[in-house]
Amino acid sequence: MSIEAEALLQEAKESIEAAQNYRSELQQRLHGLSQARKQVRGSASQTREALQRHFQELQTAVSRLLTERLNALLQEVDNIELDSVSPLDDCQKLIEHGVSTADELLREGEAAIRCGINEKEDKLGSFTKKALQIQLDSLPEVPALVDVQCLSAQLDDTLLHMFRTHVARHGSVASHPPVQIEELMERPGGVLVRWCKVDDDFTPQDYRLQYRRGSSSQYEDAYIGKDTEFLVLHLDPHIDHLFRVCARGEGRTEWSPWSIPQTGYTTLAPHEWLPGVDGYILSSRKNIAMRNDSSPGHGGVLYSNSPSYFCGQTLTFKITAAGQTDKRDSLGVCADSRTATDSLQRDQAVCISTNGAVFVNGKEMTNQLPAITVGSSVTFDMEVVNLFPVSNNNNPSDGGNFKLRVTIGSGNREVVFDWLLDQVVDSLFFGCSFMHPGWKVLVF
Repeated sequence: MSIEAEALLQEAKESIEAAQNYRSELQQRLHGLSQARKQVRGSASQTREALQRHFQELQTAVSRLLTERLNALLQEVDNIELDSVSPLDDCQKLIEHGVSTADELLREGEAAIRCGINEKEDKLGSFTKKALQIQLDSLPEVPALVDVQCLSAQLDDTLLHMFRTHVARHGSVASHPPVQIEELMERPGGVLVRWCKVDDDFTPQDYRLQYRRGSSSQYEDAYIGKDTEFLVLHLDPHIDHLFRVCARGEGRTEWSPWSIPQTGYTTLAPHEWLPGVDGYILSSRKNIAMRNDSSPGHGGVLYSNSPSYFCGQTLTFKITAAGQTDKRDSLGVCADSRTATDSLQRDQAVCISTNGAVFVNGKEMTNQLPAITVGSSVTFDMEVVNLFPVSNNNNPSDGGNFKLRVTIGSGNREVVFDWLLDQVVDSLFFGCSFMHPGWKVLVF
């Protein structure tokens, strides 16, 4: 085959490969469009159902309230009518009885007048006596109309206007949630979730973060507060979890729509303290250590269960309880877990004491951080800076100087320095030492 033919063949192969890549990219974009269309239609359908369900429930509730109020007012009318008519009925019975007595007296009087002379005197006498007993000049009192109840309905015409105004402002449809998840970062045994406000016209008062296991259908609250990031712990490694966030506007009681759920997971096993060390009690998950009073004034270092800290990660110590301080107290990271020491203020370790002093390979730095108290969070961040191999075969694992750039943060301050190790390490231990009981520290 000629050179020109080979060049054409190579060009054709490259064109075919480019066409395949182009088709693959277009197919991925088609899939993205499909997902976008699915999100729009799915969210629209869910929104319709939510609106219909809410307004149906609202309509039922309002109708029930109006019916209950109507029945209460009708019952009040019935009670007033009954109380008002009852004395009138009694008065009517008394008058009707008087009319009946008067009719009977009239008949007797007319009969006495028409009777014969022999009986007239006796009957007239009996009639007169009976008339005197009846007291014909005594009449029952009938109340005047102004003194009798006259019922009417007092109805406020502004209610309908107020109701119409509130209904016109009730509910809204948002095309985008006011907050969205910005970043998911894996942490040992957890995921750090960061979110941000995306609606410039929305003023958040509080945020609410929820998560659920990928196989579950029920979300649970992870955080409610004003921060825009939160570390969700106690997650099983290599398991997908869905995260979503919403916000409550300033001066409002209801929560905003949820953000689009984001999937995250961690491949890192959770940090754990080494169990069985004298002077320390661990939580069930082994991520919280508490210094007890079994050996006050002295004791060893409590190390991690394994060298689980890797460069590029953030290691955090959270102080949840504090005891008496000592200059030998320490929180830090080390290359080994030697037991014949009572502090991390030694070679092959970097640490911070409870008074804020920073130690590198046992030497105190001039820079100092704030003292550690209840609520303090101390963070360690490390990155590889350089390797200086000294072995003949240039294999760093055979010996050399290993330089890490360390950033220790506490409060609103941090110190940055280079830490030299005499050998390359893939992972590091962390540890703590407290001379006095009462200290409790969470690691993550």
